[in-house]
Amino acid sequence: MSATSVFFPTIDLGQVSDEMLNQKLREASERWGCYRVINHGVSLSLMSDMKKTIMDLFERPYEVKKRNTDVQQWSGYTAQSEINPYNEALGLYDTASPQAVNTFCDQLEASLEQRDIMVKYAEAIRGLAKDLLRRLAESYGLADTTNFFKSWPSEFRIHKYHFKAEAVGKPSGVNLHTDWGFLTILQDDENVGGLEAMDPSSETFFPLPPLANSLAINLGDMATIWSNGRLCNVKHRVQCNEAKTRFSIASFLLGPMDTDLEAPSEFVDAEHPRLYKAISHKGYRSLRMATNLHDGEALKLISYE
Repeated sequence: MSATSVFFPTIDLGQVSDEMLNQKLREASERWGCYRVINHGVSLSLMSDMKKTIMDLFERPYEVKKRNTDVQQWSGYTAQSEINPYNEALGLYDTASPQAVNTFCDQLEASLEQRDIMVKYAEAIRGLAKDLLRRLAESYGLADTTNFFKSWPSEFRIHKYHFKAEAVGKPSGVNLHTDWGFLTILQDDENVGGLEAMDPSSETFFPLPPLANSLAINLGDMATIWSNGRLCNVKHRVQCNEAKTRFSIASFLLGPMDTDLEAPSEFVDAEHPRLYKAISHKGYRSLRMATNLHDGEALKLISYE
């Protein structure tokens, strides 16, 4: 299925009333499962500093980068390979933990300035994620959710795409998938595109072209579980469109690790029976890894239908 041109929402977080903004976020989350935000409150200078930091970290020798080992599977360094020739990635699990950040920085020999940038960036992105989830919950008339999301860990997954002329038109190593967490905030490359999402109505792909100073938001499988199927866990991929190097910084708000997540009672009634069994993020992540179902199909394994 080729990419097609569709309307894709860009939401200005600073220009509308709270009620209208909450409704816009809900509509985009249900219809598309993804959108862009501008005036999002994350300092543009901090975004620039973070990109410079990760570009520098990718310049480390392979022997240094491979010290970035998994805390959970697929949370550490992934090198280019014969199967995955165009992409390498670094990972930091639990960005809110000073110990985890220090370990990541020690592994990659990051400077004190780079450590400070990563801590500030993680705090800013996590603040935005919590605000988006609070607004989403408010749009459904749910009670205060501050404590509900408070203990959920966040994760960085940062990518460098080595796009070459022979790769144009091919998958980049990040093939079609849904995110396994609740919400993803992506600082993608403002100069080099490639991110595509699937329109759930037509099952055709549409591009999410770069937009300077914006952040892309994706909803994942845990959001679909929590909302009893109301929120769209968007399928997306990265394609190579041009022979240029592309960088991206994905920040995932995952979900509860050791307690089960289920839809609040407000989402369940006679017309909307409970769709999914309660499960923790740790349990769901393990299920996806064990079954190799990465495009949302693992939800069927915890479905009551």
